[in-house]
Amino acid sequence: MAGQKFEYDENGSTFCYFVLSFLALVLIPTTIYYWPRKKKDDPEKFRDECQCAECKKKRVILSQSEPYKKVKTFLIQILIVLGWAVLFLIAYKVSQTEYEQASFDPYDILGVDPAASKAEIKKAYKKLSLVFHPDKCKGCDDQFLKIAKAHEALTNPKSKENWEKYGNPDGPGAMSFGIALPSWIVEKENSLLVLGVYALIFMVALPVVVGTWWYRTIRFSGDKVLLDTTQMYFYFFHKTPHMALKRVIMILAASLEYDPRQNSQIIARQSDNEEVPALIRQLPHLNEKCKEQPLCRMYSIKTRSILHAHLSRMSLNPETLEKDRQLIIKKCPYLIQEMVSCVQQLVMLAYARRVPRLPSLETIENCMKLAPMVIQGLWEFKNPLLQLPHLTDDHLHFLMKKKHVKNLQQLAQMQPEESRALLKSLSDEEYSNVLKVLGKMPLIDFSIKCEVIDDENTNVVTAGALVTVTVTLVRKNMSELFGDATIPEKQGIAESEEVPPEDGEEVANNQPQKPVKKQSAWVKPNKKGGKGGKGKKGPSPPNRNKPKPVQNNTVTVAATTTTAEQPATTKTDAKLSDVENGDDSDIDEKESASVSGDELDEKKPSPQDDDDDDEEWNRLQSKLNKKEKLEGKSRISHAVHCPYFPEEKQEYWWTYICDRKSRTLLTAPYHVTNLVDCEEVQLKFTAPKWAGVYTFTVCLRSDSYLGMDQQQELKLDVQKAPAPTTEHPQWDISDSESQHDDEQEHESEFTTDSSDDDEE
Repeated sequence: MAGQKFEYDENGSTFCYFVLSFLALVLIPTTIYYWPRKKKDDPEKFRDECQCAECKKKRVILSQSEPYKKVKTFLIQILIVLGWAVLFLIAYKVSQTEYEQASFDPYDILGVDPAASKAEIKKAYKKLSLVFHPDKCKGCDDQFLKIAKAHEALTNPKSKENWEKYGNPDGPGAMSFGIALPSWIVEKENSLLVLGVYALIFMVALPVVVGTWWYRTIRFSGDKVLLDTTQMYFYFFHKTPHMALKRVIMILAASLEYDPRQNSQIIARQSDNEEVPALIRQLPHLNEKCKEQPLCRMYSIKTRSILHAHLSRMSLNPETLEKDRQLIIKKCPYLIQEMVSCVQQLVMLAYARRVPRLPSLETIENCMKLAPMVIQGLWEFKNPLLQLPHLTDDHLHFLMKKKHVKNLQQLAQMQPEESRALLKSLSDEEYSNVLKVLGKMPLIDFSIKCEVIDDENTNVVTAGALVTVTVTLVRKNMSELFGDATIPEKQGIAESEEVPPEDGEEVANNQPQKPVKKQSAWVKPNKKGGKGGKGKKGPSPPNRNKPKPVQNNTVTVAATTTTAEQPATTKTDAKLSDVENGDDSDIDEKESASVSGDELDEKKPSPQDDDDDDEEWNRLQSKLNKKEKLEGKSRISHAVHCPYFPEEKQEYWWTYICDRKSRTLLTAPYHVTNLVDCEEVQLKFTAPKWAGVYTFTVCLRSDSYLGMDQQQELKLDVQKAPAPTTEHPQWDISDSESQHDDEQEHESEFTTDSSDDDEE
């Protein structure tokens, strides 16, 4: 049996193939993704952008945020070009390499015909020997050996037999395995060098890289927030369940991301000892004498004073505190989102009775209010019109005095001539900037729909049912309101309006009209108005309305909940329960007066009803099969006009359901980050276990603009859950098989032998 032999690449040709393949796999995707591309200046985009002084200053800040961008771009280009140069050189070397033919053909080597005689073969051999003999031709040793081997294969019977059988006149050879590595790697002289390189890579460099990455990773949460900062948030929100807005700012300023010992980007300058106290003296209500840790630390006081100065739009030293302001404000959005998440988790733990105190609704809403304040650089009590460029308090006083313009929507609905006359102190360019920014601001069509998806009757909410509220958000530009004073206000709800309505108060429904599905003959039409809307609501025990936790994404909290879209009354639900129990004679008699004769005579379902049923079934299936994308969700929506925020910002929104009366949160705030044109969000909670009419609020809050918040009231007429009956097979809870057989005996004349035996 032939042996086996391992061969290393002596001339380096096979190794060149390996390097060529590796470089091609690396260079092609690297060139596609990392080759620097010059962004062409779009003149139309430049005309659409705001040209106010603050926006121009922000563009300069963004251009200077990467000082080594040009050098980095040049180095990337050089590396990619060098990589392709090496690739082409190796490819040229491979193309010039001559390989020995794998097949041995003696006739081709001697240049004779396969039918040639021995005399012709010897003649050809002598002729070639005289030409390629080593004594006459230097460097022709290999060619002469081939000629001699071919002559022997054709003249020697044994050699010819081996050639015909094995393809080699010498007989079967050893099986060889080629290794695409140069032979110098395994040479004894280079063994120490090769071992040293392996040890340096796998025993030193790799552990250091992995250890460094792991050490940096374990210090941060999934949202790139320090775990110590998250623990501090938990501590303060648990300590102070009812937290005011100023207190939230203090907690934000105490984040460890602003501590020079935790973040190397934070610079503690010697000039801070003079500039920070001078800044503190200009800021009222800073509470710099607080003794709590870490609120009393110097980095926390400095950050707090810079935040207050930012919200007051104060000018800072561009060489020192202004740079600190830019770095501090950049980190605020994801820190505020972490604060909202912490309050959510505390609410969940409170419902699970793992913490004694429940954070109030005002606490989490104050955290949300802080986000647009930081983005726009305004206090919450300031007029939202100050978000527009060139407008000052003097302009606002004139607008409110002349036309009572208090928010952005009212200004957008004014006629162009009228608005230009009110802002006549602005130049044409400044007025154009105002219209550019105002026209790109969001106009959200906010509608809700409530249903019980898992129930047969989705329009009736029973006690303890899982209620699903579908929030539909349609985003438009504010420019659609220009000059249209007939459009009612849909946005800009003031905090003074966020109070629970009195009983019997009508709720504005902004949903578009939809075709009403034809109901069955036994279902009584719902009636609004009168005393039926209040329902029968008797005295409740102390813990009657205590919310229940519901799993919805990360943290979902459910309490008493109600909806304005399904005004089903208690009487209607009682009748439906009677129908389910089989007692529908009285209902048919009472409802015959309100139902037309054609409907009563209708016994067969029409094709229209079948289509409606199919449409309803498909809609329910789509709701049930819809999977929320928890990861990989897009974070691109619309750019925000925020000249005081040192980075580009996208529009994000929070939507949630709360109970204003008890000041509790029903569902976890859902962070909408991909609202480009239209987006649907499902908020789920558990209905109260007590029957009655409940009023809740569905809220929409912006994290980028002031005055864009909306809310709609949600009224739920919670019906008493029907008792399980044995009339329905799915509710049959009989314990013994004999009882089930006895019930079937009265319905059918056929009985089994086992049932007869049981009766006997």
